[in-house]
Amino acid sequence: MLEIETHTPRAAGARGGKEYCSRFAKEVFSSSQQQGGMKSPGYTSRNIKCLIIFSLCLGLIFLSGFFHMKNKNYVISKSHEKLLVPPTPCHAKTNVMFLKTHKTASSTVLNIMFRFAEKYNLTVALPADQLFHLGYPKTFLAHFVEEFQAIGQNYNIMCNHLRFNPSEVQKVMAANTFYFSILRNPIPLLESSYIYYKDSVPAFRISKDVNEYLASPMKYYHPADYKQNIYARNIMWFDFGYDNNAEDNKKYIQVVLKEIEQNFHLILIADYFDESMILLKHTLCWDLDDVIYFKLNSRGQDTVQTLTPESEERIKVWCSLDWKLYLHFNQSFWRRIEETIGLQELEKEVNHLRMRQKELMETCLLDQGAVGKDHIKNRALLPFQSGAANILGYNLKQDLDNRTLRTCQKMVMPELQYTSYLYAVQHPHKKRKQLGLPLLWTTSQEKMQLPTPN
Repeated sequence: MLEIETHTPRAAGARGGKEYCSRFAKEVFSSSQQQGGMKSPGYTSRNIKCLIIFSLCLGLIFLSGFFHMKNKNYVISKSHEKLLVPPTPCHAKTNVMFLKTHKTASSTVLNIMFRFAEKYNLTVALPADQLFHLGYPKTFLAHFVEEFQAIGQNYNIMCNHLRFNPSEVQKVMAANTFYFSILRNPIPLLESSYIYYKDSVPAFRISKDVNEYLASPMKYYHPADYKQNIYARNIMWFDFGYDNNAEDNKKYIQVVLKEIEQNFHLILIADYFDESMILLKHTLCWDLDDVIYFKLNSRGQDTVQTLTPESEERIKVWCSLDWKLYLHFNQSFWRRIEETIGLQELEKEVNHLRMRQKELMETCLLDQGAVGKDHIKNRALLPFQSGAANILGYNLKQDLDNRTLRTCQKMVMPELQYTSYLYAVQHPHKKRKQLGLPLLWTTSQEKMQLPTPN
């Protein structure tokens, strides 16, 4: 900065003044020497003028240097001031609404949200009575939340399944709530839905396999079974509150996409889950451990059906609303990352997340990974089993101290068990939600029932 300042017009003017007065001084003394040092009227009148001008020059040099240095000092001080100003502190967002979509790794996100709520003693908008979802597949209404009439707009976290209805959600959540959701590529999503809901969705139940269903979906997808078939077509579109059987109209799709952008601050992508967690961490100003996870509600590879190339293309047409929804927000997801984090920093942070995840898995898990339903030793940690899927779970090490054990238990706790537990903590006067499974913790005071093998 100092180098730049010495080339300003003001500095050049100062140098020019010095050179001019130097030449003038030489003339004065030269004239004096030529006169032999004798005073005469000619000498006096001419040289007095020279001396006056020389004095003025010295004064100008002094003033120029003074103001120039003052300007330098000002620039330096301003520069240091910028360096010393601390960055604006970022405050963790604690009022958060997560729209939990289906078959999009959303159970893992719910576990993250529940753990965060416990860490900061936040109030969760839990389903009323014995339900585990907020009225789904009905469009959400505020009274679906336990004790809404008493608590009002004082909930911090909302993350159980619901069909989005912004005006009703806003009755429950504070005005400064952060809204986000997650999407998944509709191709693997539909295959996952087919296996998971095989026994409960008529369109899936009466077809032999996913490829047969996709070869002629209208043969199995009957309008009369609309409510039971929501998982068989454009399920994400439905979860956001829209008609999953609507016509694929460009203008209509643009209107819906714009509405979703207005209602949600962030849309994550399940196909890039680790990258999504880093973006979420930055956006919510959370710590790394707040977004560390063990994968929940995943299924064994033995139940995955291979889609033919023709089936994959048919999904793009059959679920065209979901496909366009996914394409749009996949683009905005990567644009958001480039604008806020950058790809190089993202890679570093994803690596840190995976290292921390590996550390916790080595600390907590007996098998260093998920196991099939028949190999889960503590039945209190058995996830809900659905359709033809083999939903995996975890076994914990037996020699953990109580604090570590509690942390590990919460990391692997399935969705239904965690919902039931939080419900008992928040609403101890209410009947606990029934699971038909052993309780991991027997009371709302959090007395532990340690894992024991069957």
